[in-house]
Amino acid sequence: MFKVPVEKHGINGHLRQKGKIAELALGYGGSVGALKAMGALDMGLTEDELPALVDAWRQSNPRIVEFWWAVDRAVTEAVRYKHTTTDYGLTFSCRSGMLFITLPSGRNLAYVKPKLGTNKFGGTCITYEGIGSTKKWERLESYGPKFVENIVQATARDILCYAMQTFRNCSVVMHIHDELVIEADPRMSLKAVCEQMGRTPPWAKGLLLRADGYETPFYKKD
Repeated sequence: MFKVPVEKHGINGHLRQKGKIAELALGYGGSVGALKAMGALDMGLTEDELPALVDAWRQSNPRIVEFWWAVDRAVTEAVRYKHTTTDYGLTFSCRSGMLFITLPSGRNLAYVKPKLGTNKFGGTCITYEGIGSTKKWERLESYGPKFVENIVQATARDILCYAMQTFRNCSVVMHIHDELVIEADPRMSLKAVCEQMGRTPPWAKGLLLRADGYETPFYKKD
């Protein structure tokens, strides 16, 4: 983002926090408002710095931005014309009153009664029925980056589930986000567990995975 070497504690260390909050807030289409919601102003950033931070992140991640709008086009086409399109290993289709996004694993994300709508900026968006912030069934609004958030998080879940299914002889007692907790004999090899968790699912060829682990007599964060 800043065209300098990455240093956690060093000459560029002061940029780390800016990069970190940008990564957390801007990955799914967020802008200045998302940075504020993530606490950018509380961390010492000024209001004037935020637009430049958004621009720097998007210029540094052109393929992610390209992915947002490719998904946006595919979803819009599926809803408008009832076409089935495939891109980035994903399939977008609209049938039986549902929008389906088929993930690389073969699992479907489903959106109820999708329609084309108009957002607050006057542009085209997709709306569908679901549970809103009021905990009531209502029509929700979405667009490319939000669908990408669903796709990425669902795919991450599928990768974790694939790893869990390979541990047939282990006692997986719980999982937290991207972490598995295994209750095991102390003689069990941590290196072997990490190697097994780093195996790429057959439906995600080319994806580079790696797992780190630690041993502890009771659950805690590393």
